[in-house]
Amino acid sequence: MEGISLILAIVVVTALAFDFTNGFHDTANAMATTISTGALRPKVAVAMSAILNLVGAFLSVEVANTISKGLVDESGIRPEVIFAALVGAILWNLATWLVGLPSSSSHALMGGLIGATIASAGVGAVHGDALVTKVLIPAIAAPLVAGIAAMLATRLTYRLGRKADGKAAAKGYRAGQVASAGLVSLAHGTNDAQKTMGIITLALVAGGSLAPDSDPPMWVILSAGLAIALGTYLGGWRIIRTMGKGLTDLQPQQGFAAQTSAATVILASSHLGFSLSTTHSVSGAVMGAGLGRKGGVVRWSTATRMFVAWGLTLPAAALVGAVAEWVTGFGSWGTALVAVFLVASSAAIWKLSRREVVDHTNVNDTAEEPAGVVTTAMAAVATPPPGAAEGLTATIPAQPASADQAPSQAAV
Repeated sequence: MEGISLILAIVVVTALAFDFTNGFHDTANAMATTISTGALRPKVAVAMSAILNLVGAFLSVEVANTISKGLVDESGIRPEVIFAALVGAILWNLATWLVGLPSSSSHALMGGLIGATIASAGVGAVHGDALVTKVLIPAIAAPLVAGIAAMLATRLTYRLGRKADGKAAAKGYRAGQVASAGLVSLAHGTNDAQKTMGIITLALVAGGSLAPDSDPPMWVILSAGLAIALGTYLGGWRIIRTMGKGLTDLQPQQGFAAQTSAATVILASSHLGFSLSTTHSVSGAVMGAGLGRKGGVVRWSTATRMFVAWGLTLPAAALVGAVAEWVTGFGSWGTALVAVFLVASSAAIWKLSRREVVDHTNVNDTAEEPAGVVTTAMAAVATPPPGAAEGLTATIPAQPASADQAPSQAAV
């Protein structure tokens, strides 16, 4: 094994920075419903999620191998290509976090990698069969499968709990939410942390510091696990607000059904090496749980914005990755220019986010939005389940926003 060059060190640091953004961007996947229903306090929830993300990073390397060995041709990749791919992924993560949209960090990374690879080595360097079977198909199937499973699980849960004591049932489901949220966090670590492991491994192979077809070294696994755990602990409060309150109003029964369904899908895909989006899975499960309760509806205006973001993720990250790769092609000064652009853009996005702070103190605040035609029609013909007026529908009420707190643009 050769030593690590300066450009390779930059790539590794940038990859860990992406892993950090992945952590706070995807905290909502595991903990949004738990926080919105009051099953756990916000800071306790993100701390628990961070620990389990770190543990999950050590459970498998199948997804890491999909990224490092399956998606693009290793032989035609330079470290600068990986750097350009990470720039596209990080900027997309930060932009969607700013507006509170739960988009896919996984697809941002793969989009950046595909765009940078095509710009560097041509379309032939991308393995189309792996892209379709292990990325695109799971991207479509995961939210559908998780959504249907969550809808059926929600209906079954309410049916089985019809005669249960309201307060006791709500308390039991909150405990179940804590357990299922932990499972989602563990599953997230087995899937998303590995993507950074895969990209670092690919960079090490491209830079000659690791033999082709190698598994991620232990230091890569540990550093990736720690980076995503730290990002998770800081909490992506804007996206947690959208996922927990913006898509639908969840009760403990629905939160439990949504998280359990999503965790099952994510863990199964990790075992098979499918690099699916945990965001897609959890979002689909949340919407399915919303539709599974009588009287429950999905806020389709928020869902539509989310779907648009999903569709734009791959091409947008690919475009930025391709442009960044073209600039790095001018040599060291080009790489330095891209690095300066990344830092400056990240700082600008952070500064914009300070205009309206969303954190653990106001994450459950919501703004009222006029109901759309579909929502109004569904609410008019649906009736709440038996016991809904009692403890079975217990949720943490939204705290009224103070005069100096503007509602989140993405929260509805």
